[in-house]
Amino acid sequence: MAQVRALQKIMALLSADSLAAVNSSDTRTAGCLLTGIPGLEHLHIWFSIPFCTMYIAALVGNGILISVILSQPSLQEPMYIFLCMLASADILLSTSTMPKVLANFWLGSSYISFDGCLTQMFFIHFLYVADSAVLLAMAFDRYVAICSPLRYATILTSKVIGKIAMATLARSFIIMFPSIFLLKRLHYCRINIIAHTFCEHMGIARLSCSDISINVWYGLAAALLSTGLDIILIAVSYIHILRAVFHLSSGDARSKALSTCGSHLCVILLFYIPALFSVFAYRFGRKYIPRYVHILLANLYVVIPPMLNPIIYGVRTKQIMEGARHLFSNLAKSSK
Repeated sequence: MAQVRALQKIMALLSADSLAAVNSSDTRTAGCLLTGIPGLEHLHIWFSIPFCTMYIAALVGNGILISVILSQPSLQEPMYIFLCMLASADILLSTSTMPKVLANFWLGSSYISFDGCLTQMFFIHFLYVADSAVLLAMAFDRYVAICSPLRYATILTSKVIGKIAMATLARSFIIMFPSIFLLKRLHYCRINIIAHTFCEHMGIARLSCSDISINVWYGLAAALLSTGLDIILIAVSYIHILRAVFHLSSGDARSKALSTCGSHLCVILLFYIPALFSVFAYRFGRKYIPRYVHILLANLYVVIPPMLNPIIYGVRTKQIMEGARHLFSNLAKSSK
């Protein structure tokens, strides 16, 4: 029934030229249809309420966090600069998906051009890889701060931070840009219905009538060389950090070091656990876990971490709380 309704929607949405393209040798010009959450289409309007709330909270929270860090001279340190980078990536990641998801849920705007689908796919994966790299940079920052505190200022200079930022963007681009050409080389010969709320690499690849083995292996290699490698390096960093912390003679110093790393660990768990669960459940549990569970998880891991990250750092980091009070007090004074 869901497929029948989807076909009726795409027939109504596509123009005569697009319908002609469906019958031709290549259906890319006909565009794609994002069906939303398969099997739960009748609940789209209700899902839109928490998704919209979380998206707005992510925008506001990360916007305030960026404003606080940029406006307070006391927060111009590597740890907070990396946090500012994370907040920026979070805003862009949630914005690359949620507006289209909400337009689909509220207005039934499920049509997207093929090039638009590729663009959305690229930015979603690009920003996810960039987010992961920023978390790795933050782990490196904590490693240097705790394991080599006397060399912290000489290692993490402004020049080094700039190079890390450029390397983050360059790596994300190099890893994800080839996926566009890998998808464009495929032959598409049927109506392009994507049972998802947004476009992602394998979802587009499975629309084709060609052999997608290269896409499958490339997607796996990209995940291992980006997120997988980042997880290993973060784990190694924290093994060294915990060893250094538990060798501290002062209980107060140990407690302060653990508290400093606690916020970062919470953010890491929020970022990786839902994504990894979604990936492994999709690859190994497709027969046992309903499709709509995968779609819901995919939507949650692009909006929940961006929403909660500012709250975690705001609550657990004294300097950010003080900076926020100072910022709002200045705004209150200027408005009088």
